[in-house]
Amino acid sequence: MKEQIMLKDFLRYRFLSNIQYSPDGRYAAYGVASSDWEANSYKSFLYLWDGQSHRRLTGFGDERIFAWENASSLLFASLREDSDKKAVKSGEERTVFYRLSLHGGEAERAFSVPLTATGIIPVGRNKYILTVSLDLRFSRLYLADGEEKANLLAKKQEEKDYQVLDEFPFYINGRGYTNKLRSALFLYEEDQDLLTPISGFETEVEMAKWDPAHSLLYYMGESYETKRTFRQSIWAYSPETGQSVQLLSPGAYSIYAIEPWGTDLLVWATDEKRYGCNENPWFYLLKDGRLELLAPWDDAPNSTVGSDCRLGSGKSFCACQDTFYFLTTRMNSSHIYGLKKDGSLRPIAEYEGSVDFMDVWDNTLLYCGMQEGRLQELYTLNLDTDKRCRISQHNEWVIQTKDVRPLRPCSFVQEGIQLYGWVMPPRDYQEGKKYPAILDIHGGPKTVYGEVFYHEMQVWANLGYFVFFMNPRGADGRGNDFADLRGKYGTIDYEDLMEFTSLVLERYPDIDANRLGVTGGSYGGFMTNWIIGHTDRFRAAASQRSIANWVSMAHTSDIGEMFVRDQMAADTWTDPAKLWQHSPLKYAKEAVTPTLFIHSDEDFRCPLSEGFQMYSALMENGIEARMCIFKGENHELSRGGRPRQRVRRLEEITNWMESHLKEN
Repeated sequence: MKEQIMLKDFLRYRFLSNIQYSPDGRYAAYGVASSDWEANSYKSFLYLWDGQSHRRLTGFGDERIFAWENASSLLFASLREDSDKKAVKSGEERTVFYRLSLHGGEAERAFSVPLTATGIIPVGRNKYILTVSLDLRFSRLYLADGEEKANLLAKKQEEKDYQVLDEFPFYINGRGYTNKLRSALFLYEEDQDLLTPISGFETEVEMAKWDPAHSLLYYMGESYETKRTFRQSIWAYSPETGQSVQLLSPGAYSIYAIEPWGTDLLVWATDEKRYGCNENPWFYLLKDGRLELLAPWDDAPNSTVGSDCRLGSGKSFCACQDTFYFLTTRMNSSHIYGLKKDGSLRPIAEYEGSVDFMDVWDNTLLYCGMQEGRLQELYTLNLDTDKRCRISQHNEWVIQTKDVRPLRPCSFVQEGIQLYGWVMPPRDYQEGKKYPAILDIHGGPKTVYGEVFYHEMQVWANLGYFVFFMNPRGADGRGNDFADLRGKYGTIDYEDLMEFTSLVLERYPDIDANRLGVTGGSYGGFMTNWIIGHTDRFRAAASQRSIANWVSMAHTSDIGEMFVRDQMAADTWTDPAKLWQHSPLKYAKEAVTPTLFIHSDEDFRCPLSEGFQMYSALMENGIEARMCIFKGENHELSRGGRPRQRVRRLEEITNWMESHLKEN
């Protein structure tokens, strides 16, 4: 009999990221991360796939930024020497790159730059484009030395005690306060140890793509002094001339991505006129300063299939020969599709589950997926024969030794629309015995649940719960119309979830209707808050990183101004009654459900104040409540938080359900 999945088992999972083919396609490098309980962090190593086997290339555990320098050599960033660690700790900016030959030997120090690099692109012999996080207040630090450098460092240290705001937005979840910070581009010439700025210091660069055929760097972003519009420009930079030329003026489009494609530049963009800020982008070609439509696309870019078993990312699109390959979420899975220059589209890899990232070389597609009930593994797909092979076993021990509970489809029709959900039966299920159950609600709302491994759900099912979940209207994967929830939050989505709950109880009579729990995070937290104010059918609730009040959310969230006005179809000044009507706080006085609130103090997406409002409302009205605040964590606590904090979070939710739903 297979072993029970335990709460702390995730500490043994491996998380894959950023697979990259070598320039000749012979090898592929990628990252593998795992939890470090003692350090309360994650170690990340580089691995190599040579077509036959996998081997670890690095051993320090901090190798996250890397690139192929040539067909047999990798560059990666790492702080290995005490002098470098000491300099960074004192406030200096420094990124050290090492060079590792596949022919053998230890990695050798290549060069260091006095900047905080977040990415590197080789663009010629000993020439590299660096993406860096630049503080405009101290932007001259990389040029300074001696007394000037000491004075700037002292000033920087002093400013750590203050936060002055004169830009908007002024913070971003996961990055912290971004006032006067920019993601900038520099050219570094190793032979001369020379740094040259590429993008203007006022420009926030969002993406940079190198076109080796034409020796051009394309990059997109927005230049601003005080307030962002999130309408980007596109530039082309030539290392040979040192000049950047603006190819597309800002204002008309919100740009998702750019990609050099033969003699063209593909632009994935939307004008947001049809469905607002959640509108799925279309494919365009940039011609003579304007975008020409190549192909409309109603489905979502990238993979939005949720899971708490990922850490890091990788390519979600790339051009190879005459095809642009991209990830897209359709129905309840994410797939790989191909786009041709005549505008035709076709599926390349359509399997249940998710494709998380990929790369392509010649006729072979290499991707990381969560499929067949497994955690992340690597797969190859021969584009000529459609033969798929799983080529890694990083997490195979879970399938082999653990009781991975199956997902039983549970679909239904609501107002003429087919809706999809799943039920996970408990471990050691015995027909005729009564069991508690937990409804889990996804975030977004423009994301999806699918047939992938979800650790928290597996833990609860292994503890003896039925776990059920679905994709209500407003979810992703079914086009813009289905996902359009503007002005409707808490209406049709709530009806779908309640109908699904009733259906599950009908189809699974062994669920004890008097022992139901509900939980969810972000939008799922909003919906949990909404549910407890509108029904008493749940005996316990756990609301995570939630929304309580759309008025306060509009003026405290990092996306509040744009997101709330768009999604509520109202704002504070034109229709505050509309915002209040859709706010769970309005109905909190009706709540009778004991509720746990989980929030992080650096969550700038759904700020801590949202949890405070719901928690205090329940306490004021005599309803059992508990609030757990995670210091130093943000909106990604359940997916990318520090290991000990992730364990405590799941312990808090699990213990809350155990104490309220299990028979004494």
